Amino acid sequence: MKLRNKAAALLLLALAALLLAGLSLRARRAAPPAPLARPASATPRRPAPAPVRLPGPGALPGAVQSARRRRPPRPRPRASRRGAESLKKLVRRPGELRSFQAVLPPELWIHLAVVACGNRLEETLVMLKSAVLFSHRKMRFHIFTEESLKSEFDKQLRQWPDSYTKKFEYRIYPITFSVGNPQEWKKLFKPCAAQRLFLPVILKDVDSLLYVDTDVLFLRPVDDIWKLLRQFNSTQLAAMAPEHEIPKIGWYSRFARHPFYGSAGVNSGVMLMNLTRIRSAQFKNSMIPTGLAWEDMLYPLYQKYKNAITWGDQDLLNIIFYFNPECLYVFPCQWNYRPDHCMYGSNCRAAEREGVSVLHGNRGVYHDEKQPTFKALYEAIRDFPFQDNLFQSMYYPLQLKFLETVHTLCGRIPQVFLKQIEKTMKRAYEKHVIIHVGPNQRR
Repeated sequence: MKLRNKAAALLLLALAALLLAGLSLRARRAAPPAPLARPASATPRRPAPAPVRLPGPGALPGAVQSARRRRPPRPRPRASRRGAESLKKLVRRPGELRSFQAVLPPELWIHLAVVACGNRLEETLVMLKSAVLFSHRKMRFHIFTEESLKSEFDKQLRQWPDSYTKKFEYRIYPITFSVGNPQEWKKLFKPCAAQRLFLPVILKDVDSLLYVDTDVLFLRPVDDIWKLLRQFNSTQLAAMAPEHEIPKIGWYSRFARHPFYGSAGVNSGVMLMNLTRIRSAQFKNSMIPTGLAWEDMLYPLYQKYKNAITWGDQDLLNIIFYFNPECLYVFPCQWNYRPDHCMYGSNCRAAEREGVSVLHGNRGVYHDEKQPTFKALYEAIRDFPFQDNLFQSMYYPLQLKFLETVHTLCGRIPQVFLKQIEKTMKRAYEKHVIIHVGPNQRR
C-alpha cells in the first residue's frame, strides 16, 4: 500500500515538472529575441523576403513566379489644386457629352477663312454648314464680306441649333486692301476675290489658316485637310491642288501668257497657309534681284502682269510660286475636286481610290443643270435639317438623286462622290451612339 502511494506521488511530481517546462518553453517563443548590438560602420541587413505562398490546386501556372515579381506600389505624386481642377475639365465620364466650352490653346483651333461678296451669302452659309456638320474640332470662322451682308450673316448663324453653334466661333471683317488701289483690287476677277492675298497681313494673330472659296463643300471633317499642315517641310508655307491632272489639256499649259507653277498650274479655291512663315519669308521675283516680303510684293507684281492675267488672284499666286516652287506643297485633287475632273471623263485617280474629300463647284454648277451631280450634293447639304438623321435625311435621298444624273459623265461615277461622305456619316453615327446613348445603355 505504501509503495502504491509513493508511486502515485512520484507520478504527480513528474507531471507537474513537465507542465512547468512546457509553460516556460512557450513563454520563450512568445518573447522576441533581443537584437544584437552592431557597430555604426556595419552595413544594414536587407529585410528577409516575404514567404512565398504556394498556389492552391486551382491556381494558374506561373502564379509563384508572379508572386515573386510583385513589387510594392509606387506612391503617386499629389496634384496641385490648379492641376486637379484642369483635369476635372478634361475627364469625360462614359455617356457624358464632350464639352466644347473649355478654353483651348491656340494650336488646337482650326481657322477657316472665306470671302463673300455680291450674291454669295447662301453659298457661304452652305459651305460653313458642311464644315460644322462633319468636323470634330472647334473652329474659328473668319468671314470677309461687304457691309450690306454683315447683319444677314449674323442673323443666319445665330439661328443654328446650340449643338452646332458651340462647335465654332466667328468674326466678320470688312473688305480691306492694305496696298494699292482698293477699287482696282476689288474688281480683279470676281468681286472681292483678291482679298485672300491680304489674309497674312490682316490676320496677324493667326498662325495657320485654311482658305476656301464660297462654292466649296466639305464631304469629310475639316480636321483631315488641316492635318496636311504637318506634312510641310521646312521651306513650304502654302498648299494647293493642281489646276488640272492632264497638263496637255489644262488651261494654263495651253493659254497662259504669264509664268505658272509646275506643268499645269495650281487652283487657289482651297488653300492651306502657314501665315507665320508667309509673313517672315523673302520671296524671289522677276522685278528686283533681291527678295521681297509678301505685302511689299503684291502690288508691284500686279502692276507688272495685270494685262496678262485672266484668273486674277489665282494667276498672281501661280506667278509667285513659279519663282518660289520650294515654298509650295501640292496636295491631291481629291481635296479640290471640280467639274474638270469628271466632265470629260474621270481623271482624278486619288478621288477614284478614296472618294471626293472637298468638292469645289466652280463655274456656277450648283445653280444650273450642266452638272446635276454637283447640284444634287449642294442641295442635299443646303436642305438638310440640322437635327435629323444624316442617313435618312441626306444620304439615302442623295443616292436617289444620283440615279437621275447618269446621263452625264460625272453622274456615272457616283461612288467617287459618295465614298467619303458615307464614311463620314458612319463615323458621326457611331460617335452619336457611343457618346449620346452611352456604353451602359447599348445592347
